[in-house]
Amino acid sequence: MAKNDTDRLDELEIIVAHQARTVEDLNEAVIRQDREIRRLEKLVEALVERFQAVEEQVSPDVPVTKPPHW
Repeated sequence: MAKNDTDRLDELEIIVAHQARTVEDLNEAVIRQDREIRRLEKLVEALVERFQAVEEQVSPDVPVTKPPHW
């Protein structure tokens, strides 16, 4: 290989290494975000259940039902 080809190959290897690191970083971010979303979904579900329980205590004669579009 000529010097020019070697330099180009080195540059490409550096670029690929940086891209691989970026992909790893993005994957870690997605994993963290997925965990946070799952945690928040559980929290929202618990809050909905608590709200419905309070709502039923306030007006037990009126049934709590989801709208038809749910």
